[in-house]
Amino acid sequence: MNTSYITIVKPDDMHLHLRHYDMLDFVLGDTVKQFARAIVMPNLNIPIINTKLAINYRNSILNALKNIKGDIKYFEPLMTLYLTDLTTADEILRAKESGIIFAVKLYPHSATTNSSSGVIDLFKNCSKVLEMLQVIKMPLLIHAEVFDHRVDIFDRESVYIDKIIIPLRKKFPELKIVIEHLSTKEGVDYVYSSSSFTAATITPQHMLYNRNIIFSGGLRPHYYCLPILKSEAHREYLVKAATSGDKRFFLGTDSAPHDIKAKENNCCCAGCYSSYNAISFYVKIFEEAGCISNLEKFASFNGADFYDLPRNSQTLTIYRNENVVPSELRFKDLTIVPLASGETLQWHV
Repeated sequence: MNTSYITIVKPDDMHLHLRHYDMLDFVLGDTVKQFARAIVMPNLNIPIINTKLAINYRNSILNALKNIKGDIKYFEPLMTLYLTDLTTADEILRAKESGIIFAVKLYPHSATTNSSSGVIDLFKNCSKVLEMLQVIKMPLLIHAEVFDHRVDIFDRESVYIDKIIIPLRKKFPELKIVIEHLSTKEGVDYVYSSSSFTAATITPQHMLYNRNIIFSGGLRPHYYCLPILKSEAHREYLVKAATSGDKRFFLGTDSAPHDIKAKENNCCCAGCYSSYNAISFYVKIFEEAGCISNLEKFASFNGADFYDLPRNSQTLTIYRNENVVPSELRFKDLTIVPLASGETLQWHV
């Protein structure tokens, strides 16, 4: 392909961490430049466990939008609830009726950032909630990793699929499930083998890098995320799935900002901040795979269709324009190191 620009229907980010307070003000601007909508994760320090908290959080996001410079014609935060062992089916019904909550997020207890309130026993404690989700067709978004120190960190996704998702699917055959931030060949193969009720998001970092980058020249905490980056064979398999045009795979950055102090210490937080150049990363991936014609499906259509949302009417143009990713981004007392800092990209919004 030899062109100076690409225009696609404006994409949706179907897995995004906006955080709160100054961090929200800081990262929202990068999102709205590239995405018309975003599925907003609920794992704040005080998790979004009910409809009232989701409404309040959405209002915070809408207020933050007012402070963003530039012409923002449209941006819609698609809210989610944080599933706990105490969540009720009535709360799920209230969430649906609110009109602003579009999914429920399952974090296995202590598996990732702010997951200490996550589910301990899904089948024992959440069956009624799962039944309600199946009835109302609200997606269950799954951080698919077991939290078991006996399981190797590189195997936790595949073990979770075997132990939890396969039995879950047998019990709830029409429950809409999104396996978030898919990172393994086993995960891709499971989605391929599944019905249209199963889908998956794929991040830029899991398609751009293999696990060697974490240890290249020393320990590099800004490439540490969960699920952790996998081997080159897994990376290549993910790229093939994402660029295939298969409607069950769609864009979800899992962009997860942390201040540099939380990343560069003796026990760093998991997460990569990709929102700064998210679409440029995906264009790079699809162009190098020779599948640029499938980018719009992956970025703009597949996610909206799975969530039964209308496709966006806005468009986004990405230009071939060589640019270097900044080493740091600063706002007030925050400093964030973006994904691919110091690297040169060939595309820019």
